[in-house]
Amino acid sequence: MHNEFHTNEHLIWKEEGRREVFKCPIFSIQEHSCRSPDNEVKVFTVLDAPDWAIVVPVLETEAGKQFVMVRQWRHGSQELSLEFPGGVCEIGEDPETAAVRELREETAYAEGSITKLGAFSPNPAIMSNQVHFFAAEDLKSLGNQNLDDDEYVDVVLVPIHEVFQGMGKPPYIHALMGTALALYGLRQQQP
Repeated sequence: MHNEFHTNEHLIWKEEGRREVFKCPIFSIQEHSCRSPDNEVKVFTVLDAPDWAIVVPVLETEAGKQFVMVRQWRHGSQELSLEFPGGVCEIGEDPETAAVRELREETAYAEGSITKLGAFSPNPAIMSNQVHFFAAEDLKSLGNQNLDDDEYVDVVLVPIHEVFQGMGKPPYIHALMGTALALYGLRQQQP
């Protein structure tokens, strides 16, 4: 039973140390030694990664509002995925700046306005980072993408209703895109 005057101290683990057991360019794996509320020390594995930024670009066209999305190969799932642009926040880069950069690099569109939709922990049980979501509107074409050396990305304009109808089925397989879409949909329902 929830008691608003009750503290949550009985749930909190205290970190006593950590060590890195693996490191690669996009994440590291840490072992955290933590003391339980019952005073036992246990070791937990945590994937430590930089924050990510994802942007939902909305383009006004003669056919109505469309999302600017990117199609790319995903090595984990071994299939193509249709997604909103996004990526890693670089060292010292705030999430909004990262979202704008990723939008411009991947889609060759610049935002007229950008709005923060929210932030989540992708998997707080084992991951330390957050993913930040934004909506970009009043888009203007920049002409050319500016992709990283290992990025192969096609830009696709998709009617908004098609994305809502297709989310959770191929090619809309990326769970974070479902979160981005839900946040965008909530924003549209607000007065």
